[in-house]
Amino acid sequence: MPPMIDTGVKAPDFIAPAVAGGTATELELFRLVDRHEAVVLCFAPATFVPTCTAAFAAIRDAGWHDRADLAVVALTGDSLYAGFAYADQFDLPFPIVSDFHGGIAESYDLLADSWEGHSDIPRRAVVVIAGDWTVRFAEATTDALDRPAPSPVQNATAALHEIGVDVDRPRVNYDGPW
Repeated sequence: MPPMIDTGVKAPDFIAPAVAGGTATELELFRLVDRHEAVVLCFAPATFVPTCTAAFAAIRDAGWHDRADLAVVALTGDSLYAGFAYADQFDLPFPIVSDFHGGIAESYDLLADSWEGHSDIPRRAVVVIAGDWTVRFAEATTDALDRPAPSPVQNATAALHEIGVDVDRPRVNYDGPW
């Protein structure tokens, strides 16, 4: 398994372009961490990757986005324009960050060497950051199309419970519908 950020370390901060609530904005991680008990970062190499869509839809359906104690952010290697289409098609109610050149993924040691002919894009991964900036959970798949059971987002639920964020465990259905 390729390296990734370690649990117990301080999470890197970032400011990046994002789609949120149907508009383009700059997402400032420090604001989310300061306002919530935990932040879940869900990395994907690109929008419209079926396994990533399954995880994002499961988070949406579990209601993780609609809480005062938890923030959810998707990060993809695609442009904001792809993020707009993606959020609209799958009714994704959380911000979708454009990590177009992989800088954020690199700071989390989650940069893919290559995937489907693309380089400098995020690997598929989930990172949980506690309100004190400590990485409490980090898990990545070997390939973005892997279908692990349980999925990284399902495994993240235990870390959220340990932080004190009482969320339902998402039900990831890799076969849709989303």
